[in-house]
Amino acid sequence: MDGIGIKFLSEVVGTAVLVLLGTGVVANVALTKTKGFAAGTLMVTIGWGLAVFAGVTVSYKSGAHLNPAVSLAQFILGNISFGTMLLYWLAQMIGAVIGAALCWLAYRQHFDQEPDPAAKLGVFSTGPAIRNYAWNLVTEIIGTFVLVFVIIAFTNGKTPAQLGAIPVAFLVIAIGVSLGGPTGYAINPARDLGPRIAHAILPIRGKGSNDWAYAWVPVVGPLVGGALAAVLSVALLPIGS
Repeated sequence: MDGIGIKFLSEVVGTAVLVLLGTGVVANVALTKTKGFAAGTLMVTIGWGLAVFAGVTVSYKSGAHLNPAVSLAQFILGNISFGTMLLYWLAQMIGAVIGAALCWLAYRQHFDQEPDPAAKLGVFSTGPAIRNYAWNLVTEIIGTFVLVFVIIAFTNGKTPAQLGAIPVAFLVIAIGVSLGGPTGYAINPARDLGPRIAHAILPIRGKGSNDWAYAWVPVVGPLVGGALAAVLSVALLPIGS
């Protein structure tokens, strides 16, 4: 397999691990028959941070983007080509769908016995605490801006893999506990859209709406936030020095 093929597979595997463990912790907290039921927001936030740690750890070959917003920022900074960015986006989406499907398999019996369709959807995708698309979009832009801007600052404009898995994990936890309340902090288009697609196509017993009306917010918001972080980093951070 050539270099770009290895990088593609690395992004698929890393994103799948990220989404499997991230949606897994939500399933453990949200589905009523699990042993982790009602463990709280902090458990979910820490779980997602550790999911990022695991995903980044296994995807060093590709630079551990795992997030279309990060790949967009890397393209704007000139670290990857437009074609590579699109290839990474595809890999991230495939990995996210696979990770979500594996989560469903792990919790299959619990999904079958869960009476609340909203709880089932909440395992896969984010949703706002107060639905206001404009302000929900602002929240996702701010959260993703912080994620990408800090990564760029730590890595001097290079890839997340050069920062290391542990600092990125702590950064995601910090964003979750401080900015996660309004929207559930998707801060990653693949993390939300991939599992939402999985929810739509999987034979989940008693599932309800996929909430496509909201689905654009955790896609557009993170992409805007990632782009802003890249553009402003050139002026505000000592990139390349």
